[in-house]
Amino acid sequence: MGEGSLDGVRVLLVEDESLVAMLGEDVLTEAGCRVTVAMRLSEALHAVQQADLDVAILDVNLGNETSYPVAEQLIQREIPFVFATGYAAAGLAGGYAAHRCVQKPYDPTQLLAAARAALGD
Repeated sequence: MGEGSLDGVRVLLVEDESLVAMLGEDVLTEAGCRVTVAMRLSEALHAVQQADLDVAILDVNLGNETSYPVAEQLIQREIPFVFATGYAAAGLAGGYAAHRCVQKPYDPTQLLAAARAALGD
């Protein structure tokens, strides 16, 4: 995949803040992605099991929960993912600290670059 070629990529965007979710969805959709948005942990877990996905972007903190259970399911299904947090990689727990992370609020260029990197481009 070259620069700008995210056409048709199926993305799960897990984000509990409406405005941030809309921004992320708009950026990814404009790049050609097919985006599924999950705003709650239960929705995200369901999406991982039901949807055909190429990559996921996971807000770490979902209210009183985290997206780590979603990350575990993605690892089991061998679907690449990127964490999103306002705390950068320093905010990731334990074994996730070395995982790819994008800073919030989203910078469109960084968000797309993170998706491409997770896909191996």
